[in-house]
Amino acid sequence: MTHTHTHGTTHAGNGLAGDDLAEGPGRGGPGPAPGPAVDVTTDGLPSWLDPVAAAARSVQPQQLSRFLPPASGAGRQSAVLVLFGEGQRGPELLLMERSGTLRSHAGQPSFPGGALDPEDGDQATTGPLRAALREAEEETGLDPRGVQIFGVLPRLYIPVSSFVVTPVLGWWRAPSPVGVVDPAETARVFTVPVADLTDPANRATAIHPSGHSGPAFLVESALVWGFTAGVIDRIVHYAGWERPWDRARQVPLDWRA
Repeated sequence: MTHTHTHGTTHAGNGLAGDDLAEGPGRGGPGPAPGPAVDVTTDGLPSWLDPVAAAARSVQPQQLSRFLPPASGAGRQSAVLVLFGEGQRGPELLLMERSGTLRSHAGQPSFPGGALDPEDGDQATTGPLRAALREAEEETGLDPRGVQIFGVLPRLYIPVSSFVVTPVLGWWRAPSPVGVVDPAETARVFTVPVADLTDPANRATAIHPSGHSGPAFLVESALVWGFTAGVIDRIVHYAGWERPWDRARQVPLDWRA
């Protein structure tokens, strides 16, 4: 699982979408000036990430979500970092849990991420990449120099909040210490083994009182649902990691969710 080999350089392309149970990053917009150069490459990527990189290049968003960004370009532009690393139990994914005192989505696990700032540059090209790395550093203390971006998934639309979110795929090539930077925003930062995410015993369907439903993961003393779970679910599926699980197993959510 830890063997590495060399691949070619790739570019931002098609990829995975989440479901409609979604939390949204903050508000932001494009800026006129680009930031530092950001490369997207699969060079030296671990072989176990090959299926994820392949899915990001080939899967069409229409196959994965019924919600696509408005053709008018409307929506609040943001990005999240979907960061894969290698832990004591093998491949893992970095997540954070929002503070329980926040007004919206309190206590909900999510990817690091947030709104594009002007200094991130062009929202149509590398702006989301810079935003994902910058927000991850601000929220978890992550050193972005140790992250290799190997793919970009298509922008996802969250109608309830009008967020347009770009998931950025990263390989934690040189791990750095992470933790809570601002307790008012983040309750904890943690990693989840991919093996736990694919374990059928940890999977369920989250049911919101509004009637919406979507995939959920019960891992690391947390219930991962909404946008984050939707992206994980699609990655697990199209990477070929999914194992049969009981979709009739339901986890109810309340109106505060």
